Amino acid sequence: MPVLTLDNACLAYGHVALLDHAALQVDVGERVGLIGRNGSGKSSLLKALAALGSLDDGTLWRQPELSIAYVAQEPEFAGHETVYEAVASGLGGIARLLADYHEATLKVGAGDTAALDHLHHFQTQLEARDGWRLNSRVEQAISRLALDGEAHVDSLSGGGRKRVALAQALVGEPQLLLLDEPTNHLDVDGILWLEDLLRGYAGAIIVITHDRVFLDGVATRIVELDRGKLVSFPGRYTAYQERKEFMLNEEALANARADKLLAQEEVWIRKGVEARRTRSVGRVARLERLRSERAARREQQGQVDFRVVRGEASGKLVAELENVAKRFATAGGDKPVVRDFSCRIQRGDKIGLIGPNGSGKTTLLRLILGELAPDAGQVRLGSRIEVAYFDQFRTQLDPEAALADVISPGSDYVEIGGSKKHVIGYLEDFLFAPQRARSPVKSLSGGERNRLLLARLFARPANVLVLDEPTNDLDIETLELLEALLQDYTGTVFLVSHDRSFLDNVVTQTIASEGDGHWKEYVGGYSDWLRQRPSPTTRDGAPVPRPRVGAGSLCVPGTPLRGQVTAIAPPPERRKLGFKEQRELEQLPERIATLETEQASLQARLSDPGFYREPAETHRQVQARLAAVDAEIDIALERWESLESRA
Repeated sequence: MPVLTLDNACLAYGHVALLDHAALQVDVGERVGLIGRNGSGKSSLLKALAALGSLDDGTLWRQPELSIAYVAQEPEFAGHETVYEAVASGLGGIARLLADYHEATLKVGAGDTAALDHLHHFQTQLEARDGWRLNSRVEQAISRLALDGEAHVDSLSGGGRKRVALAQALVGEPQLLLLDEPTNHLDVDGILWLEDLLRGYAGAIIVITHDRVFLDGVATRIVELDRGKLVSFPGRYTAYQERKEFMLNEEALANARADKLLAQEEVWIRKGVEARRTRSVGRVARLERLRSERAARREQQGQVDFRVVRGEASGKLVAELENVAKRFATAGGDKPVVRDFSCRIQRGDKIGLIGPNGSGKTTLLRLILGELAPDAGQVRLGSRIEVAYFDQFRTQLDPEAALADVISPGSDYVEIGGSKKHVIGYLEDFLFAPQRARSPVKSLSGGERNRLLLARLFARPANVLVLDEPTNDLDIETLELLEALLQDYTGTVFLVSHDRSFLDNVVTQTIASEGDGHWKEYVGGYSDWLRQRPSPTTRDGAPVPRPRVGAGSLCVPGTPLRGQVTAIAPPPERRKLGFKEQRELEQLPERIATLETEQASLQARLSDPGFYREPAETHRQVQARLAAVDAEIDIALERWESLESRA
């Protein structure tokens, strides 16, 4: 059953047709991966589907009373609201009541007895409007995304703001979820959590992303926006790649045949009237049709011409660190960012840095490059080092500057490998049309800005490339070309990225955060690090159990979770219950009843106004335990259903 259909849609930006009589249908429960070149119109399409933009022509039908949540590429929030208020706003009308209740609980927890009457009033209203369940959903979303509910949104980093936007969208449990580059600024753990959540989400999803591993793990169908048309490819991204290559080959052959026929007919028409005396009317009409088809044909956009000028080779040694340590003063005391770290980096090494947001990857890079002095230990730098730096926040780009001025300020030429090239021709190598050379940077999409920053980076000779999240917003074809370039690059590369496929294809060694300022060096890329890293343990030394796929996801109530195993692997062969499984089945109802009793007790405690005279830390502990009990009940119910069906 469709939740949304698009028919004969047209949308143009200037002289470029982003949608050219395009069609799309999205069904209940589908997870659609929307891909395409940078600037092809993916974000514009998503905004039109979310009713935040309009089409020039065509029909857009949405299921009556369809609830839609949209997460923009660069989320924006109003005022100085807290994280709790921003997330709760995803619930609509009850959001203000929840925010007032949350503020009252904090005041009572801080000893403000005058706020007790307000708290009781808000509790009464929440009970009447099923507010406890909604409040629990807000708290759970904040907890799952590791957010501080009391922090102000405008004080957060790009990754923090993206997590707030995701929580805001998910808490309302919309029937259609529209995500524009949701993995940007998320660390690897955040991306893995989001994959797990989306696989278990009961509503329909359309997601724009260029993370190939993420697409393979989440999407049930790939839709490509190519030259104004929406082309659907059932299955995962891997299946799309095979089918797309075949289609492009077929298109190239068909175009070649049409061009050959057109050339023959052009020769014939120029021979004069004698050649057209008999049976010529139909042939002339066919020639006109061939000319029209050739004029209307939209060729596939060319590829970026990446070329790096390495400059003078650096010395064999790039950097050597011995027992380096660095810490920063914070409100809670000194925070260790690097502890007793040693490594030796030589010319030609390609280093990937892996770690959660805030773990200190940028600090470690600055220590390695000599931009920051260590508190302890020694850093020895090699000779003849020329560094080119790619900044993930694109601070090097002036939004008001013209594209040509960004590449070569004050000159019409850029020097590449000892020879001069006109700046417009150089921009064409990076797929910027000549008429856009004087356009301001602010007119570009996110992916186009990253491409411009790469063009600026590669126009300068360097033997050490520092790339901080270069994959954000880049389309897949450009990513693959950048991969190939870095593989062949003979200088040294430092790569900070959460794109697992990109890390695997580029780096030769990995420096990974082990937590609490500890860093360790591993051979190979992301997959090699996963195999080599020590297994995490609990405080008592026991290994941490692997999380159940789909556990803890925010899903529409009453709908079974869809996990990774059931989405990808064939179902296991049905077999009878063993003795231990039979005993487990017999004990599960009692365990579920015990958990539900504890759940009711915790909810009653949260409903008691006197509870909020206790310290704020107690409030957090009780809410965390309630979230854990909710998750345990879900797991136990699913396990009971599985065993019961086999019994």
